[in-house]
Amino acid sequence: MEAEVISPNDYVTIPPAGALALTVPEGRALAFFTTAGAVDPILAKIREEIDAFAVPDVKTKKGRDEIKSFAHKITRSKTYLEGVGKELAAAQKEIPKKIDASRRLIKDTLDKWHDEVRAPLTAWEDAEGARVDRHKEKIQWLAEMCIGIQAVSEADVLRAYLRDVDSLEIGPACEEFIAEYASAKDAARARLAAAITAAEKHEAEQAELDRLRKEAAERAAKEREERIAREAAEQARQEEQRKAAEEIARKEVAARAERDAIEAKARAEREEAERRERAAALKAEEERLAAERRELELRRQAEEADRRAAETEARLKREAEEARAREKREAAAREADREYRAKINSAAAKAFVEAGFSDHDARAVVILIASRSIPHVTINY
Repeated sequence: MEAEVISPNDYVTIPPAGALALTVPEGRALAFFTTAGAVDPILAKIREEIDAFAVPDVKTKKGRDEIKSFAHKITRSKTYLEGVGKELAAAQKEIPKKIDASRRLIKDTLDKWHDEVRAPLTAWEDAEGARVDRHKEKIQWLAEMCIGIQAVSEADVLRAYLRDVDSLEIGPACEEFIAEYASAKDAARARLAAAITAAEKHEAEQAELDRLRKEAAERAAKEREERIAREAAEQARQEEQRKAAEEIARKEVAARAERDAIEAKARAEREEAERRERAAALKAEEERLAAERRELELRRQAEEADRRAAETEARLKREAEEARAREKREAAAREADREYRAKINSAAAKAFVEAGFSDHDARAVVILIASRSIPHVTINY
């Protein structure tokens, strides 16, 4: 049998919740999905609304929300129309190819239009993400420098790092991250200044140690030469020279012990600084985990709201289907009653004909009795 043709005037004007498109007429979905060009008017209607939509300013939250809302309406229209076609395809297995072709046309077209409408917002979001990443990379560079200088002991290298940090200007270019830039820069400068002081002190101590060693070596060489020259005749003087050499060695031991104490103190100070840094990192990690837990809770609440909305929509759909089934049963009962009364009326008219009435008169009398126009006379159904 040839499919019923549907025209644009057959569309009802009440859209499904949150969608742009006009709905498919009740009981005429088969014609809508199988008639060539039947989906074009409803797609054209959506296209008109898209063309009439003035793209708001994506730099404002209100503008971005309007784009999201409008794009969501297109998705809702797609979901609704595709859903109608899907249900019809399941019920009309003999024409699934035509229905699926219409569904694909609707889905592909609305997906493309959805991307078209959302394109300004997507571009803004990409640019915004790149901007924020640039700031975060610079701030991370300052933080990583504080960690990297632990392996550097040369004062010149550390001073070069400090010049790099000082070259970073804190100003309008930092945008909303100006406080984080300032904090990271101050922390890096403080760590570098402390490291430079420690390195300069260590280098001075090394230079002094080298000088003392050189002087000691020179004195020892001179003393050996003098001791050899006076060895035979100046045994007593050799003993004094030996004592002098022992005194020098004692001083060197004392100097070495003092240097070891200085190095131990510096090492303790470094370990304390590292402990504080680890404590700060642990605190930052705890704050990050707390933020992730809050985000997960908000996501769970959003998913729960979506689930409740889906359950409400399913319940309303089920109630509507039950109402339609009830109407069908009532209509069938009325039709059965009408046929039953017609059968009784025909039997009564036949009896009148057999009694000598004409067919026309017999039908007229039965109609008068059925309509209760003759007092005290009724027909039992």
